[in-house]
Amino acid sequence: MDHLFSSQLYQKIAQNAAHIDHEGCFPEQEFKLIAEAGLLEIVLPSHSLDFSQRKNHGLLMLLKAIGKASLPVGRIYEGHINALYLIYLFGKTEQKQRWFADVILGKKMFSVWNTQDMEGVRIYDLGNGKYRLQGCKTFCSGASRIARPLVTGELVSARKKGWQMVIIPTEKVKEIKMDNSFWKPLGMRASASFRMDFSGIEISENDLLGLPDAYYQQPHFSGGALRFAAVQLGGAEALLDETHKFLRGLKRTDDPFQRARIAEIAYLTETGNLWIKQAGLKTDDSTENPEAIAQLLAYVNMTRTMVEEICLRSMQLAERSVGARGLMRPNPMERIHRDLTTYLRQPAPDATLTAIGEYVLKQESTTGIWDSLSKKSS
Repeated sequence: MDHLFSSQLYQKIAQNAAHIDHEGCFPEQEFKLIAEAGLLEIVLPSHSLDFSQRKNHGLLMLLKAIGKASLPVGRIYEGHINALYLIYLFGKTEQKQRWFADVILGKKMFSVWNTQDMEGVRIYDLGNGKYRLQGCKTFCSGASRIARPLVTGELVSARKKGWQMVIIPTEKVKEIKMDNSFWKPLGMRASASFRMDFSGIEISENDLLGLPDAYYQQPHFSGGALRFAAVQLGGAEALLDETHKFLRGLKRTDDPFQRARIAEIAYLTETGNLWIKQAGLKTDDSTENPEAIAQLLAYVNMTRTMVEEICLRSMQLAERSVGARGLMRPNPMERIHRDLTTYLRQPAPDATLTAIGEYVLKQESTTGIWDSLSKKSS
């Protein structure tokens, strides 16, 4: 699997990161390179990081490497991986064959668009295997460049109800209305996370993925936080690289305060690597046992929370190290700082923290609390 981590691809992505740093831009060249490298299909059957082989640590390291090169590219790529994972979990055999062929043969990109706008999206059952969508989503990363968006919505049907996933074959339906005026962010500009209006889009029964409410099935729903945490940690590693280059370039390596700051960033990022590795291994070792799921979710929540703290502290230390001149364009630090600030704003951080505490307080003892359940029972 070492060929996946050859530096040439990531260097090319990093070198172009400043050129795509504006609203309305999409990293076209970067995803052409990613497709040519075989990374769009890498998690599919018989490929290097095949989901069924439980190679979460390798996948997380790949996501981190892309995030280190460019956080917006990492965000879009992570969305593609998320969608393929949901297909792997909930797709019927025919659907998997069709959608995986779209990736392998068509090099089509997928994503998951779940964030509601106003009243959100409803999926109306028209009968005869036909459905019509109504409503909008926001923060739709990749926007019109995503050929197979996975969209969630409330299913309105006499036969079944719930939160339904659908995958829209964009070339077979009317054009999805896009509003990019919404997207005026501090950072992550090139992730093209626009507002999309699906009103009037008609799809068929074959475009529905899984049963209603499958999207929220645990540990898959909350466990996905590991993947965006890995991309975020890549941003912290990029800060370490740039701070290192800056201080060596100015010959400030003898300053004891600079040494102390770079030391802290170094051990913080390595701490993040250890958290990501352990969480990936626990995910691979997880079972469907409710107790095992609860433990895994608490550990994933801890990892997500720790990575956020690592990134925030690393940003603060890097700022102090490089000063004002290091935070001005064209220095990459300025862009990485903005991108990471924006990307760290993930949903429900407070609920994530209190969920960890709830799990801990439910245990009879904290001794060996994070040991695997299989180890405890042996």
